[in-house]
Amino acid sequence: MKLTLIKPNIGRLEHSLYVDEGRMEPLQLGVLAGLTPTGVDIVLYDDRLEAIPYDEPTDLVAITVETYTARRAYEIGAEFRQRGVPVIMGGMQPTLIPEEVQPHADSIYIGDAEFRWREVIEDARRGRLKPVYQASVGPPQPGTLTRRDIFKGKGYLPITLMQFSRGCRFACTFCAVSTFFDKTQYCRDVREVVQEIEAAERQIIFFVDDNLLSNFEAAKELCRALIPLRVHWVSQGSIDMTQDRELMALMVKSGCIGMVVGFESITPHSLRWMKKSPNFIGGFNDYKPQLDIIRDYGIQLWAAFTLGHDHDTRESIEQTLDFAWENKFPLAAFNILVPYPGTPLYQKLAAENRLLYDGKWWLHPEYRFNYAAFQPKNMSPEELTEACWHLRSTYNSFSSLVRRAFDLKTNMRSLYKLGVYLRYSPIFRKEVFKKHGMRFGLR
Repeated sequence: MKLTLIKPNIGRLEHSLYVDEGRMEPLQLGVLAGLTPTGVDIVLYDDRLEAIPYDEPTDLVAITVETYTARRAYEIGAEFRQRGVPVIMGGMQPTLIPEEVQPHADSIYIGDAEFRWREVIEDARRGRLKPVYQASVGPPQPGTLTRRDIFKGKGYLPITLMQFSRGCRFACTFCAVSTFFDKTQYCRDVREVVQEIEAAERQIIFFVDDNLLSNFEAAKELCRALIPLRVHWVSQGSIDMTQDRELMALMVKSGCIGMVVGFESITPHSLRWMKKSPNFIGGFNDYKPQLDIIRDYGIQLWAAFTLGHDHDTRESIEQTLDFAWENKFPLAAFNILVPYPGTPLYQKLAAENRLLYDGKWWLHPEYRFNYAAFQPKNMSPEELTEACWHLRSTYNSFSSLVRRAFDLKTNMRSLYKLGVYLRYSPIFRKEVFKKHGMRFGLR
């Protein structure tokens, strides 16, 4: 039996195909390959960088589908199904809105792959693929290592993607992860994480966890296990990590060089509405005490903001740029608030008749990447789109990159950290400018 794994692209630029130069390994497909029983021939095609050979013989096509890649995923699935090849789709989109995905595939997989994927393969062997596989959610990869041989020769960034946990204990209203995992974090066996790191060729690890630090004690256990491995790592976490100095010290000692932190807003009213509770732990005070602690430990921050909440104004959005500059974040993402399907935010905007593009912006032919998909309270959708683009383009100008490089407590703390900044900030800058306004799908 032959299994073909597909990582869809988002779509295309107005003038040409989009090639993701900052692409990382599609970890979810490496995990799927690791879960597949022996005796199955597996190939991976990454739509972000290579043409998909639709006429190449295969017995089953598995496509991972996210909201941003749904339109393109449906195009790919249609090509294979026209050739009589069965297609199964899994990932966030089928789990959040299975009724949308189901017409585009012979089978859909809802939930985590670990718990029924072997059954899928056995059913495919017998030609008896079920229309729906409903699985639970739980700890990542129990007893299974990622198969990384399928990534060979595809030009991914020299970063090994890995996961220690899935989910997060917080209940942010805009977050699809909170909906998917029902405000719960599931942790992997630390010994298996160590085993996978020891088998990896690259010594820079990106833990793709939704919030690696959701459980402080579990995070400490992981950090203690990482110390002897002498790796460098980055991940995603919440700013309440500063409440535990032992955790901070262990993070640095275990090789943490940076964290993606969701500040989301500098406006308390917006934070309260989105239920961003970790940002209020210790009291909200413009994040200064927390940022002082993080800088003292020398951790580089990728600050993530979502803009367009009901309490946001043009002035508060501009103040967000000033806040980022003042704190010299090595990287900052100024994202328009996105109403992901199935989230409390989406339901609220739908009830108020404020969704644009017929509600399903991710499928609408007129929607473009980084455009507002709803009617904001205090400005027009076009004004919100323009304001967020101004922040992105300004913060990622060459002069801004140079200005932020010379920060003694973070980027200049070591030659290694300076090297990380000089290598990856230009890649991020290029992708920011290239992807703005991109079309979804190729047709």
